[in-house]
Amino acid sequence: MESATRERFAERLIDAIGADAVLTAPEDLAVYSFDAYSEERLPSAAVLPKDARDVSAIVRIANECGEPIVPRGAGTGLCGGAAPVRGGVVVSFARMNRILSLDAANRRARVQPGLINLDLSKAALPHGLFFGPDPSSQKISTLGGNTGTNAGGPHALSYGSMTNHVLGLEYVDGSGEILHTALDDFGYDLTGSLVGSEGTLGIITAIDLRLMRLPPAIRVFLAAFADVETASAAVSAIVAAGIVPTALEIMDKLIVQAVEAHYHAGFPLDAGAVLLVEIAGQPDDMQAGERAIGEIARAHGALSWRSATDADERDALWAARKGAAGALGRIAPNYYIQDATVPRTRLPQAVHRIDEIARAYKLLVGNVFHAGDGNLHPLLIFDRRERRQVEAVIAAGTEILTACIALGGTISGEHGIGYEKRETLPLVFSSDDLATMGRVRDVFDPKRLFNPDKIFPSGAVCGEVRAQPQPAAGAGAWL
Repeated sequence: MESATRERFAERLIDAIGADAVLTAPEDLAVYSFDAYSEERLPSAAVLPKDARDVSAIVRIANECGEPIVPRGAGTGLCGGAAPVRGGVVVSFARMNRILSLDAANRRARVQPGLINLDLSKAALPHGLFFGPDPSSQKISTLGGNTGTNAGGPHALSYGSMTNHVLGLEYVDGSGEILHTALDDFGYDLTGSLVGSEGTLGIITAIDLRLMRLPPAIRVFLAAFADVETASAAVSAIVAAGIVPTALEIMDKLIVQAVEAHYHAGFPLDAGAVLLVEIAGQPDDMQAGERAIGEIARAHGALSWRSATDADERDALWAARKGAAGALGRIAPNYYIQDATVPRTRLPQAVHRIDEIARAYKLLVGNVFHAGDGNLHPLLIFDRRERRQVEAVIAAGTEILTACIALGGTISGEHGIGYEKRETLPLVFSSDDLATMGRVRDVFDPKRLFNPDKIFPSGAVCGEVRAQPQPAAGAGAWL
């Protein structure tokens, strides 16, 4: 956008929502030029609306000016979903961060999209309630961002992901109109269409969420194994026995050593892998649950079995698990995290293949993942100052995705597609599938101004998706 046009665009935004809510200085825009995936391009403006009416005005102005509109929560996304890759206006929800209502009797909450995930559970706690989806970033990621990517977390095995907890939405469409959806609406499930759409169908301004009752008792156990493959086989055996814990998480030796050095939670440093198990329910059922799971774990090679003795120890184990990625800073300055999913029974093969790929590219890899639902998060560790390592990470990441697809899996479990993985979508969906998705998007946003260059392969629009070639390689990596 030319300087004069940019100034007129900014002036219109200022007239509509106030000067304190519009940022145009380069040093301010730099903050909104990237997310955790890192794609640095300055937007034309960044705006901080206070309510849905502000968002409506922003969309109308951007629509008239032909400016892309990129929604942004906390910027913790790992696929470039909040990066303004085509410039435009970044809509930050930092000021729309309130709980609008909390109906404890009906276990519902209405929140603005900028509310931090964990803050909802804190507010619900005095009522004996909590919010189920708990991504590792829950201390900082927003519920708007979680909704956009259909986030899950360690407890998705039992509680489900965001789509299982969103009851309705308020959103702004491409014309700037404020609309509402609800699960009990007649006709098509518009709520379900918007969850996971990564801001490409509209801008969410309020979310109606389901809250859950706190279980009467929670127990956490830690099992040590010789390797990740053995631990993965134990997970499959536990679920095959008809037992569905609230969480089944695995960390390999590299991850265990990194988190233990930082958190001192008591993880066994000599283990090739550890399995973190959580069960919840009635107090009388806890002993039987531990006995049944423990017997299966030992029968499948568990070297040790330990039960957290109290809430403090339980919380320490979970803090270490959720802080695994950050703890890798002790090993190297950068990491690239993948988010592929395979059938649970194929986890041993998937982990073995990931290790083979990492060795072939001379990269360190740490495996930490939601084993219960087969959601892998291999972390390729590297130094972005070394070009060879950067190139190796990109190639290895693509091979990992391809390997998981070959095992019957897919390219994302909870992080979304964003900018990073859009070129790999044809590895999973046919051209007819993509054409259908493109037509749906064009119904909501015919001008393609909502978060362009996200999800769909480059150059693909409704009539062109069908002709897109099947790529042989995946998208880039976090660099």
